[in-house]
Amino acid sequence: MSGRILVVDDVKANVRLLEARLGAEYFDVRSAANGEEALALIASWPCDIVLLDVMMPGLDGFEVCRRIKSDPRSAHIPVILITALDRTDDRIQGLRAGADEFLTKPVNDVALVARVKNLVALKRVTDELRLRAQTGSRLGLTTPFDPSGEEEARLLLVDDRPSSSSRLVEALGRDCIVDIEGTAPQGLIAAAEKSYDTILINLGLASYDALRLVSQLRALERTRLVPIVLVADPDDTARTTRALELGVNDYVLRPVERTELLLRVRSQISRKRGNDRLAADVEQTIAMAITDPLTGLRNRRYLETHLVSLVRQAREAELPLSVLIIDIDHFKRINDLHGHDAGDRVIREVARRLRAHTRSLDMACRYGGEEFVILMPETTLDTAEGVAERLRKLIEAEAFALPSQDEMLVTVSIGVAGFAGRDDNGEAMIKRADQALYEAKGAGRNKVARDRKASAPQPPATHAGSDRAALSG
Repeated sequence: MSGRILVVDDVKANVRLLEARLGAEYFDVRSAANGEEALALIASWPCDIVLLDVMMPGLDGFEVCRRIKSDPRSAHIPVILITALDRTDDRIQGLRAGADEFLTKPVNDVALVARVKNLVALKRVTDELRLRAQTGSRLGLTTPFDPSGEEEARLLLVDDRPSSSSRLVEALGRDCIVDIEGTAPQGLIAAAEKSYDTILINLGLASYDALRLVSQLRALERTRLVPIVLVADPDDTARTTRALELGVNDYVLRPVERTELLLRVRSQISRKRGNDRLAADVEQTIAMAITDPLTGLRNRRYLETHLVSLVRQAREAELPLSVLIIDIDHFKRINDLHGHDAGDRVIREVARRLRAHTRSLDMACRYGGEEFVILMPETTLDTAEGVAERLRKLIEAEAFALPSQDEMLVTVSIGVAGFAGRDDNGEAMIKRADQALYEAKGAGRNKVARDRKASAPQPPATHAGSDRAALSG
């Protein structure tokens, strides 16, 4: 695994040792001799992780870490503090400063490389989400985060020793809701059924291999990105290292110090919720990019790409496919007589009626202005024509309420086209449906016209098409 590593230490011998060890793993390593130099380098060089000595002249490692984590431009960069200090108070001070790990000299090379690879891999997940979310933010497609709506954190603890689990729950106090499962299979079921902010696992499970449970959790879609924290014995280094390779986010060693456990768990909860917000922003960006804001229907961009896949499916599986183009009659007159607010309300109501009276298999889109398109997979031209007539009557049957409290009748004209064989394509189908719409308008509006120029008969109706025919009657 490649990655950019910044080593910060005022002792050149220490720097050279780390450069050699990490370089052997094909990391791109740079170094800084003090805190000021490190902060300047971070601002200009996008590193993936910082290995930071604590005892340095000028700014010590704690202060440098604090500044890295307080800057929004670098807060996402993992920091490993490396020091000869091994007291619990020193670890807690480092964790309070925002450090992701605290390693004591002399550092075990295997443990160091495993932790570096682990943190780089976890960072890349966040980086991908950040990049996509930033794109949406720049385009104004995301909404600001409101922290007041966050719920109390929920944790899952998997531990088959009651004495151990009770101590851990007591240590976590009232910071969060903790669900306890005494067996690994039950823990896996609980994790698959509920949403958790962090999962704690006793590495020393008596009746099940905890590493296998970690692997199973990482294989599930629901728990793939949920932070996992192990509770391990100090002499179980090999299994702890293996757990990091499997994707565990952090671990705490026995005897568990309450403040350290809380800080590590809070850090994982914060990272999880931050990633959840980024993922939600990405989903919102995608949804807004393919959704018409006035009607909530899919927009023309989505229609064009989706139609390509439907045509390919129809061609390969020899299935029927039909398209409706729907246009609101005399729409300019509605705007001129009643105003654009009334026009917008009519468009929204037409969209609502179309959506309410089409199958979930169908795709209703706003094509532009007062035009709509409905894509109907597995639907023959004859059946689609019947559906179009039913939709025309539904639009005409009930008056539309206007902002002025007045009501008016609205009608639509509809053009229908069907997939005409292997040489047909989506663009040609839309053109034929549009030509049929033109004929419906020319015949006096409030009518349905079908494509008369299909070059080949459509495939026979499937069961779905037969259901559609029944609906169109």
